[in-house]
Amino acid sequence: MTPEPPNTLKVHILVGMRRRDLRRSKEDYKTKKRPTNTPLPALLLPELTNQTTRRKGQRGMDSDFGIPRELSDLQKLRSLYQPGLPPCLQGTTVRVEFGDVTTCADPADVHAISRAFPHTYGQPLAHFLRATAKVPDAQIITDHPAVRVGIVFCGRQSPGGHNVVWGLQNALKIHNPKSTLLGFLGGSEGFFAQKTLEITDDILETYKNQGGYDLLGRTKDQIRTTEQVRAALTACKDLKLDALVIIGGVTSNTDAAQLAETFAVEKCQTKVVGVPVTLNGDLKNQFVETNVGFDTICKVNSQLISNVCTDALSAEKYYYFIRLMGRKASHVALECTLQSHPNMVILGEEVAASKLTLFDLTKKICDAVQARAEQDKNHGVILLPEGLIESIPEVYALLKEIHSLLKQGVAPDSISSQLSPWASALLEFLPPFIKRELLLHPESDDSAQLSQIETEKLLAHLVEAEMNRRLKEGTYKGKKFNAICHFFGYQARGSLPSKFDCDYAYVLGHICYHILAAGLNGYMATISNLKNPSNKWRCGAAPITAMMTVKHWAQSPGASSIGKPAIHPATVDLKGKAYELLRVNAGRFLMEDLYRNPGPLQFDGPGADSKAVSLSVEDADYMGRIKKLQEYLDKVRNIVKPGCSQDVLKAALSVMSSVTEVLSVMSSTSSSGLTTL
Repeated sequence: MTPEPPNTLKVHILVGMRRRDLRRSKEDYKTKKRPTNTPLPALLLPELTNQTTRRKGQRGMDSDFGIPRELSDLQKLRSLYQPGLPPCLQGTTVRVEFGDVTTCADPADVHAISRAFPHTYGQPLAHFLRATAKVPDAQIITDHPAVRVGIVFCGRQSPGGHNVVWGLQNALKIHNPKSTLLGFLGGSEGFFAQKTLEITDDILETYKNQGGYDLLGRTKDQIRTTEQVRAALTACKDLKLDALVIIGGVTSNTDAAQLAETFAVEKCQTKVVGVPVTLNGDLKNQFVETNVGFDTICKVNSQLISNVCTDALSAEKYYYFIRLMGRKASHVALECTLQSHPNMVILGEEVAASKLTLFDLTKKICDAVQARAEQDKNHGVILLPEGLIESIPEVYALLKEIHSLLKQGVAPDSISSQLSPWASALLEFLPPFIKRELLLHPESDDSAQLSQIETEKLLAHLVEAEMNRRLKEGTYKGKKFNAICHFFGYQARGSLPSKFDCDYAYVLGHICYHILAAGLNGYMATISNLKNPSNKWRCGAAPITAMMTVKHWAQSPGASSIGKPAIHPATVDLKGKAYELLRVNAGRFLMEDLYRNPGPLQFDGPGADSKAVSLSVEDADYMGRIKKLQEYLDKVRNIVKPGCSQDVLKAALSVMSSVTEVLSVMSSTSSSGLTTL
């Protein structure tokens, strides 16, 4: 057997590493010591000398990373599904066209972002085209050396994540079979501690088109502190990585941008690429139309919701309060409403825009219950996003005070006495279970532990009290109000991914390779025109810094403060087509019981190719429009050349003057708003 060159040495750790060993190794990383009673699991060993150990490791516990799964018949069938590639990525030759340099959406943020990211801000867009595309400036990448790529799951699991790994692995091997893909075990913690698993076709066999993140595991920690960034840099240098692919949402991709900038400063060879994978659907901007996992989450939840709707209609005596995952934004709640047609949904964005209080929300629901009772309807289904609690003004202010005191080291039992008078009064008004949940320590991004705060039970409690009061006074003459509460959070995120998410994730994995092959750093893999069939998808890459914004807060008249550049969660657009569709139908949904059951997730036949309603109704092909604008500008340049007539020149100047004036006004208007504390 011919030995491989030293620079392509394949390395991996014991496949059978147990999660408890990884947790222990996290502590070792912090203390720089290794337990004397355990082997060194991160020891890099030549592949040929470790085959026996690998086979033994594969017979370990079910919690081992990378071991073959036991698959059901449906899972086996799904593992055989081969996602297709758009024409631009088919074959071994792909062209890359670089567009204009990018800016950020708000001109007011340019200075802050460019100063924070001097090496990675202002990079051009990249468009990947088929080899036969007749684009003069497009380059064909012919050099495909063997590369070493690391990949890590960051944040909460989202259906389809495994297909990103598969797509990247497939692209690497197509272009150079000697390339190596290393998965970091246990998310960012395993990344810092350099716990790796070489991804091979054999290992991927039972993870293709499967849900969860159990191939590699994950954490929800950020890569933010100086110590963490230095550990990341050390890991990439020690492992001689040519690229690092970070799979995650808003926070993870912000961290990816920071790593890319740091690596550029340190002249580290590792290029950093981000992939938009989050069930929340809140990593949306002009370049990213939707996220891997969102389609699956909404379809699975919509089936559960529609089952509950049918149950409510059958029994005719219960109101179901259902809280849905999604963090601060209400994208999941909106999409599930459009798919299943419950009686009511309360979006956090509506509450924040109208500054609705707890009393307002309680009254709104009670009035709806009373109106339905007058039509002899004593049942209903109400959806709530998990971020709703932070959208209620007085509760948000209370949480800010609580979190400030917790940061100061105040014990939860002592917080009530140190709150401002109005905040203390509000806390005492709330039921005991909500008090306990509001006093939980915040997440690493300083937001409340939204998944642990039972907003649905709080509203059901308040509505029941108000309906009993109305019943006693005689203003409500319906049946006694009965509420049943659910939290649909964990039931969907480990689901088999939908056909759309399988395809989307797999193609993004391929794009990651082409970003690396083009030598790009600090980019996110993107696909536009997603509402159309995959053979019409436009594949590209956008600098992560172009997706960033900077929060501005008005603290007092004449004074403001500025936050750090970051990708901020996109909230539901109250002027968008998806919300307009809800607004037009909200009255009928409330009173007419137009419940719709989309049924279980389909992989073949009717419904298999359906896409999210919010994706289908929006016209979000930003990358396509950028290309169209470039075509128009090229035509203008070809027409208006030295030697053209005076009339043509005058007409061009007049039109361009008007256009630039309008665009300048629009840009200044968009950057004039401040967020009030």
